[in-house]
Amino acid sequence: MDSNEHEPVEGAPPGPRKAPPARPGIAGLSAPYRVLAALALGAVAVAACTHLALVFLHVAPSNTVSKRNAALIDGWIYPEFEQNWKLFAPNPLQQNIAVEVRAQVRTGGGELVTSGWRDLSAEDGAAIRHNPLPSHTEQNELRRAWDFFTGSHDDNDKPTGERGALSEEYLRRIALERLAPVYRDGRILRVQLRSATRSVPAPGWSDEKTDTQTYYRELPWWTV
Repeated sequence: MDSNEHEPVEGAPPGPRKAPPARPGIAGLSAPYRVLAALALGAVAVAACTHLALVFLHVAPSNTVSKRNAALIDGWIYPEFEQNWKLFAPNPLQQNIAVEVRAQVRTGGGELVTSGWRDLSAEDGAAIRHNPLPSHTEQNELRRAWDFFTGSHDDNDKPTGERGALSEEYLRRIALERLAPVYRDGRILRVQLRSATRSVPAPGWSDEKTDTQTYYRELPWWTV
C-alpha cells in the first residue's frame, strides 16, 4: 500500500472543521439570552432579599423602621406569610379548641328543624391532613375568626369595642358559608356557635396531671 494514499493532496480544499464544544450554563447562551438570564436572576435575588427584610422587620422587636413602615410590612406579611412563634414560646399552646355550629332551618315543607352540632374545625383539619399544599383558608380562616371574636368580647359575650360587631358578622358569615350547601332546599333562620376546649394531655413520661375534660362556650343564637 502506498504510504501517501491518505496524505492530503496539495491544493485540495480543507475538510470540515469541528465545532468547538458548547460552554456549560449561562455562558453557553447567546448574548441576548445571557442578558435576560442575568436580569431574571437579579430580579429573583432582589425579591428574595426584600421578602427576608420585611419578615425580619415583622418578627424583630419594635423599632423606628418597623413603626414607620408598619402598613407596608403588614400588607406584605398578612395573610400569606404570617409568623406564629407560639410553638417555641415559653408558654406554647396547651389546648385544642374546636369551633362548632348548629342551625335552625325552615325546610321546604315548612317544618322548623334544629340541626345537631357540626364540628367545623374537624372538617378543616381533615382537609389539611395529608395535603402537602393546604389552602390558607382551611388553615387559618376559622381559627383567626374565633380568636378575633374572643379578643373583642368579654366572658359574657358582650363586645368590648367597635370591632365586636365586626367580629360577630365575620364569624356568622363563615358559619353560613359552611352551612348553605347542606340546606339548599330550606332556609336558615338562625345559627349558634360554640367552642369545645380540651387541654392537651401530659406526655406519658410526665407525672403532671391534666384535666382533659371538654369545656364548652356557647354563644347566643344569631338571626340570619
